[in-house]
Amino acid sequence: MYECVKLTIMLTKAKIKLIKSLHEKKYRNEHGLFLVEGEKSIKELLQSDFRIEHILGTKKFFEENINVLQNKDITCDTVERAEIEKVSSLESNDSALAVVFQKENQIFEIEANEIILALDDIRDPGNLGTIIRIADWYGIKKIVASESTVDQYNNKTISASKGSFTRVQIFYTNLEKYLSNVKTPVLGTFMKGENVHTLNFPKGGILVMGNESNGISKDVEKFITTKITIPSFGETESLNVGIATAVVVDNWRRELKQ
Repeated sequence: MYECVKLTIMLTKAKIKLIKSLHEKKYRNEHGLFLVEGEKSIKELLQSDFRIEHILGTKKFFEENINVLQNKDITCDTVERAEIEKVSSLESNDSALAVVFQKENQIFEIEANEIILALDDIRDPGNLGTIIRIADWYGIKKIVASESTVDQYNNKTISASKGSFTRVQIFYTNLEKYLSNVKTPVLGTFMKGENVHTLNFPKGGILVMGNESNGISKDVEKFITTKITIPSFGETESLNVGIATAVVVDNWRRELKQ
């Protein structure tokens, strides 16, 4: 059922308060909700299995997406651009905003010859969103994250993922305990290790990426079976963790195609 308010409405104070509260992790967890902002991300959302609480959008947005919306049980509020901008965390969002139910934090099985990512204390939400997008690009569907890694439902993470959050599952857990129980190769990035350009990558395994400032922690390092490095040809001392993830995964995928 497609339920949409046909006339332009003013948002109630209660709805404004709820949406603005979801900019903070405390209230996202309290309500079990998060925000998806911008037309592209919401179009991706509508193709996913996420349950949507309601959508705020302009008349133009709903008219352009009527074919997708008409078969879904979603409450839609047609509002002016100014109403969306009032509650959005994005600098420019003049089309739509969705309030979405979070999914349960569920463990997943590692399939044979599957590549998954493990994130050790990634703190920047933009970096996490970029890593999710990179994972999606390279066909990686699963990420295991330490409990100190930034919230996957952070507004900046969702925005930076460009809709890829709908296709990549993240499981938050004690990373040391998790890695202690796996029986698959565990690769980790370090300043000194085997060259990713010449490494004979395994058919599947776990790639651990460490904190933006401190790298992989000592507690996690002991579970790494192969230390790897991206060789430098210049003078900068480090790479952004998102870029480093892309470089390693690209080399891994290319190795498997040979």
